[in-house]
Amino acid sequence: MPIRYARILSTGSHIPEQVVTNAEFAPRFGESVDGWLVENVGIRERRFMRDDQVTSDLAVAAGRVALERAGLEPEALDRIIVATDTPDYLSPATAAVVQAKLGARRAGVFDVNSACAGWVTALDLAARLVITEPEDTTILVIGAYGMSRFLDGSDKKTATLFADGAGAVVVSAGSSPGWLATVTAAAGEYHDAMGIYTGGTFRPATADQVVQYGPPVVQFVRKFPATFNTEQWPPLIDRLLAKASRITGTRLQPDDVDHYYFTQVNLRTIEAMMITLGQPLAKTHWIMDKYGYTGSACIPMALDDAIVQSQGPKPGSLVLFCASGGGIALAASLWRWG
Repeated sequence: MPIRYARILSTGSHIPEQVVTNAEFAPRFGESVDGWLVENVGIRERRFMRDDQVTSDLAVAAGRVALERAGLEPEALDRIIVATDTPDYLSPATAAVVQAKLGARRAGVFDVNSACAGWVTALDLAARLVITEPEDTTILVIGAYGMSRFLDGSDKKTATLFADGAGAVVVSAGSSPGWLATVTAAAGEYHDAMGIYTGGTFRPATADQVVQYGPPVVQFVRKFPATFNTEQWPPLIDRLLAKASRITGTRLQPDDVDHYYFTQVNLRTIEAMMITLGQPLAKTHWIMDKYGYTGSACIPMALDDAIVQSQGPKPGSLVLFCASGGGIALAASLWRWG
């Protein structure tokens, strides 16, 4: 058999219509949060989905855009992978709901939950499937986030940070290398630091448990290092470039990467990362200023936003995705565009 490669064929995203500005939190908390959020995080506003929408609706909308841009019908899909930690149901997989709503009857489905590192992890899985499975040539990879359903409105730390949205790519078989390498890592000792801790076997969402602990909401339970990303992303990227160098036989350095897409939780962290890497800020792109923090959806949303604004990768560009999320899970992946 000829050698097969995995490439990103198209992108898509969906942004909910409801805009919530920083100013709207002032009456709730009795003080302005705008100045602090803009200066320290970079968020000016965010989007929440409608009351009649669920996570799968956002995923389907983003997936339709990616499919349309690829010139494909849903029936062309061999698999659908949804990365989310805000699923429609605890079980079954949200990817099954997406398959039904899209009408992608041929597609196998599964979810990935690596919190906010989920989409990069799912992208890696899609690449490996395309390369190794003869029958899997076209895979829809979606990051979807509906965290507004899990917010405690009285918690200033979470209510002002998280938002909703979805981003998608179509991964397909190609004749030249697209996916080059992926590395992952974790700091599992922080699994109980931030997350949604009601609803699983640890704390089932029974009436008694909800009375005792409250409903399922995202919460910061204990502190983890504020500098975690700025400390952990550089060695993760070093590992990734070293691995890609071994695979390609070409020594790759940060200067060789044309576009960097990071988890969109904090603009200051991204700015600090580009300084650490010795790279111009023009090589990255951010969306948290207008869309808030959208977790597993944020990197594909940033990628799609850059492309729509004609600031995205061109054929031949080296593109690096670097993500981290609750757990703490980390993943970084390097792709040759086009």
